[in-house]
Amino acid sequence: MVKWLTAHGRSPEPGAPSPAAWRDRAILWSSLAAITLIAWLYLLWMPMAPSDLGAFGRAALFRVPPGLVDVLLTFMMWAVMMVAMMLPSAAPMIATYARLVSTRIAASRWRLSAIFAASYLIVWTVFSALATIGQLGLQHLGLVTNALTTVPIASAILLILAGIYQVSALKRVCLTGCRSPVGFFMTDWREGAGGALRMGLRHGAMCLGCCWLLMLLLFVFGAMNLVWVAALSAFVLLEKLLPGGRLIARGSGIAMIAAGLVMLA
Repeated sequence: MVKWLTAHGRSPEPGAPSPAAWRDRAILWSSLAAITLIAWLYLLWMPMAPSDLGAFGRAALFRVPPGLVDVLLTFMMWAVMMVAMMLPSAAPMIATYARLVSTRIAASRWRLSAIFAASYLIVWTVFSALATIGQLGLQHLGLVTNALTTVPIASAILLILAGIYQVSALKRVCLTGCRSPVGFFMTDWREGAGGALRMGLRHGAMCLGCCWLLMLLLFVFGAMNLVWVAALSAFVLLEKLLPGGRLIARGSGIAMIAAGLVMLA
């Protein structure tokens, strides 16, 4: 795989893409855009309490204790939010994998691409479960308000920790991996469905290592504040795609540390 990728540089399809290749790319990007749009629509109209579910939803959950319904709705909020925020930044990696697969195992390209994308999202679903537990714990301790923002001291600490992580070596390594799809596949390529699963999980773990503390900043700005959710999504996208992404990470880290220290002062 390394020799094949090296021979073809950054384009796994030699020459001009065929009409079939353009069609496949259009289908892939349209599918990713549709999933992202559906996730954002859910965030706009998401139920936050059992009373918001409507008659059908309440009937479907009538045997579930109200407290557990609240937990499930909180988990759904985080899980769908991670799809809305992280799938756009993972799209170049998913598209690169789809192009590589289409030139090697064309008949299975859609199945393998779906496995790769789904396994990437599995990592963020696990993170969503942990974020749900963290949110409920913070609420129990009185450190999170009804607007899902942390109290000032907790917000300052989160900002400082996120800023330190932004300038750390681990952040730099994870960000480098997320910014180089071809480099990732040159070193981590695996064949078949099992390979797609492992690569998707590995890329998801790398992406999680890059962005997990940034996601926790939602507690600072308000996990239900969609303006800040969109702003943070755009920041993650720019950090991964722009040529100066590493400088953006370091500059933002310094700004976060300064903002946290000001809040503490």
